[in-house]
Amino acid sequence: MLIISLFANIFILIPVCFFLLRDDNSMLNVFGPKTVARQILLSVYISILFLSILLLFFQDEKMVLTLLIMQVVYKLLTPFYVKSIKNPVVITNLVVTLVHLITIITIATRILQ
Repeated sequence: MLIISLFANIFILIPVCFFLLRDDNSMLNVFGPKTVARQILLSVYISILFLSILLLFFQDEKMVLTLLIMQVVYKLLTPFYVKSIKNPVVITNLVVTLVHLITIITIATRILQ
C-alpha cells in the first residue's frame, strides 16, 4: 500500500503542478485565478510531489506515515473550507484520503507490532 499511496501522489501531482506552473486555463475553474494563495498551494503540492518521489526510492515507513497523515488532515479539512463537495479537487482529495487511510492503517499496524 505504501507504493500505491506514493504513486497516487506522483501521478496526480505531476499534471496538476505542470498545469498550475503553466497557468493553464483548464486550472482556472478548479483552482481559481493565479493568486498568492494558489502559488502557496502549488508550493505545497510540489513539496508533496518531491517527498513522494524521494520516499519511493528511500522507503522509510515513519516518514511516509508522517507525510500521509498530514495529507489526510488537510484533505479532510478541504470540503469544510471550500463549503462544497462538488469541486473536482475536493472529490479527488476525498478519494485519495481513502487510499492514504488504508496505507496509514497498514503501516501503523506493522510498526505497532
